[in-house]
Amino acid sequence: MGSTRFTVTSEESKTRLDHFLSHRLADLTRSRIKKLIQEGHILVDGVSTKAGAMLHAGDMVAVHIPEPVPSEVMPEAIPLSILHEDSDLIVIDKAPHMVVHPAHGHSTGTLVNALLNHCQDLSGIGGVTRPGIVHRLDKGTSGVMVAAKNDVAHHSLSAQFKDHTIGRVYLAAVRGELRENRGRIEKPLARHSRDRKKIAVCESGRSAVTDYEVIGSRNGISLVRLVPGTGRTHQLRVHLASSGHPILGDSTYGGGTGSIHLKSNEAKAILRALKRPALHALKLEFDHPSTHLRMSFESPPPEDLSGLFDWIAGKTS
Repeated sequence: MGSTRFTVTSEESKTRLDHFLSHRLADLTRSRIKKLIQEGHILVDGVSTKAGAMLHAGDMVAVHIPEPVPSEVMPEAIPLSILHEDSDLIVIDKAPHMVVHPAHGHSTGTLVNALLNHCQDLSGIGGVTRPGIVHRLDKGTSGVMVAAKNDVAHHSLSAQFKDHTIGRVYLAAVRGELRENRGRIEKPLARHSRDRKKIAVCESGRSAVTDYEVIGSRNGISLVRLVPGTGRTHQLRVHLASSGHPILGDSTYGGGTGSIHLKSNEAKAILRALKRPALHALKLEFDHPSTHLRMSFESPPPEDLSGLFDWIAGKTS
């Protein structure tokens, strides 16, 4: 990908190396930067160092981003629900239970496998196992996602996510009835101190903001519209759980449905059939990387959630 050099200014003195690079290399994620540092592709005054190393005015930071290794992820003929596609990007309606990219325990059957089969020209910036991926939805979350087909589109979309200019709207069914019909949850998040697969509210974590609006409540459960102001891992799930209203079906964060008692037999059947968190990415808005026109895409909740959402909102008896 190339090499570049940066000279640390006096204003940037006493800044951690990884924080310095996250500002100077806005198109790269923090995890990508950390990996480059660990692999020795980033040097400070010619010496390999750690991500937490403190920089000083005048330090020379050399960055080498290696060419992407040919992907070992195999294309698979997995059906995709495509909302839009052009030469720069593809917008899909992700099915529930589909993992976005290969990881330990999920080497096949992922969205990336499906995209490689369909597109064959995805951006390589995401790395070997994440070509084209600029954001992700959890395995259990359904709804609208965008992937980049080339590096220019990837840079543009990544910058929009980093600058929080992407518009996102989610729907979720949660336990309990919220005190206010509208509000904001502002709680910093970080990896759980004991379970690294989980996220927790942590004062020293990264800032996270979620706005919510109650659409309807019924029999002690509520349907909420969620607008994340930031894009932290598990943000919506943890914010709601920490506020006493975990998402139904999210057993990781206390949203089990076993103790919920509903009067409607139809609602009981819907809840028993729920096999994932009741969370859906309803809407996605962004500026097109080439035309710069604002684009907006929506995906109605799939069958396993639509009945539950309609029932809570009072659309069915």
